[in-house]
Amino acid sequence: MAMDFREKDLDLQNIIADEVNKYLKRDLGMMSATKRAPQALIDKYENMNVPETGRDIYEIMNELDNEVLEYIHRNNHPRSFSFIPGPGSRLSWLGDILTTANNIHASNFKNATIPISIDRNLINYFAKKLGFEIKPAGGVFVSGGSMANLTAVVTARDDKIATKELYKAAVYISDQVHHSLSKAFHTAGIPKENVRRISVDDEFKMNVDELSTVVKKDIEAGMKPVLAVGNAGTTNTGAVDDIEGMADVCTEHGLWLHIDGAYGLSHLLSTKGRALFPGIERADSVSWDAHKLLFQTYSCAMVIVKDKQHLLNSFSEQAEYLDDIQSDDDVIDPEMIGMELTRPARAVKLWITLQVLGEEQFRERIDYGHQLAEHTEKCVEEMENWKIISRPSLSILSFKYVHPNLNETENNKILSNAAGRMASSGYAVTYTTELNDQKVIRMCTINPETTKEDIMGTLMRLDEFVKDEVESL
Repeated sequence: MAMDFREKDLDLQNIIADEVNKYLKRDLGMMSATKRAPQALIDKYENMNVPETGRDIYEIMNELDNEVLEYIHRNNHPRSFSFIPGPGSRLSWLGDILTTANNIHASNFKNATIPISIDRNLINYFAKKLGFEIKPAGGVFVSGGSMANLTAVVTARDDKIATKELYKAAVYISDQVHHSLSKAFHTAGIPKENVRRISVDDEFKMNVDELSTVVKKDIEAGMKPVLAVGNAGTTNTGAVDDIEGMADVCTEHGLWLHIDGAYGLSHLLSTKGRALFPGIERADSVSWDAHKLLFQTYSCAMVIVKDKQHLLNSFSEQAEYLDDIQSDDDVIDPEMIGMELTRPARAVKLWITLQVLGEEQFRERIDYGHQLAEHTEKCVEEMENWKIISRPSLSILSFKYVHPNLNETENNKILSNAAGRMASSGYAVTYTTELNDQKVIRMCTINPETTKEDIMGTLMRLDEFVKDEVESL
């Protein structure tokens, strides 16, 4: 006879229904975009003991609603413009609920046949968008861009250089590359001193001529060029590197070309599509985050390679306890082409969203984000003492306040203080970044629920904050 554990006595059905309804009815625009927790509350949860007999679930839910989930940065808020916002669709949220409730272990075909069929179908769909041949192209869903980049780096390393020569391996990135690449190189055993940082041009794109020169110098010095990483939409500016030019250099010298498109590649579904990324079909691998501009909840990303055999070469292993459930040669289990054995069915929620909305709705949403960026640019250009630093690219732009009677240090301080005051107000999130040693406000306008009124309200408050800061000097 099975024991009757306490969990069975809880009214979970009504509790779950109440919580779901509560969140479906909320108006994010009326909530704080970000809210800092008071130190007393932080101390409460850092020092909380696990009770011996358990507490009332309604007491716990009250703490979740009013404390734990109250003091967060809301990435899906319509006025969250910093980082790359994550405006997750409610359809994706539904997929999360269902796949989590079923506790799917999506490591192999026999454990999760249809979810993994969906995995394969979507990898093929996105590979086709890249211009890859469906066979032999392949890939795997991973937690995010960091894991996608690491998977690609390890795959490139294994294909291009012997382990005993790893100390000679040279890799090439620009100074606009995502910091996850540095972590990936370190994890893959590539010496830090062998990472070459190539400069960028006025549009923040890698200088391909310099890349070619540095690669040739390394070859002459006895180094082993392994990998070049290009950007298909940088985090700072949305810049897209000259992929064709990089591909020419990589082809000439036998390098692996990886394109970090974690954010930008979703624009392949926009009206302009592949015209935004000439040469993308020549990449050996790409990273692509669905939890950014494909409107998925965290986490849902992909690494896609032109030839999936390279993933198999790096990650396939034999484990005796899996013999009975491993697939035949016709089906490659996800655990054979990536780091994870234990993995959720990440593709299912993306599949739900794509099936319900269709390509047309995705195209309209992505196009709308770029239109908002262009609208923001026009508004900034009409504001006194504000200057555009990087023009809209893949829905990202940056600008700064330049008071004619103040020096650069003073203007930078004013801008930082204004950004801090904006966040503290809870109205919007518009943090700064640095471009060419300049402090700038950077906005990423990809949330389909953002309105032009949200844009104008944010810019007006920024202008008020900087004017207050000028008067306080």
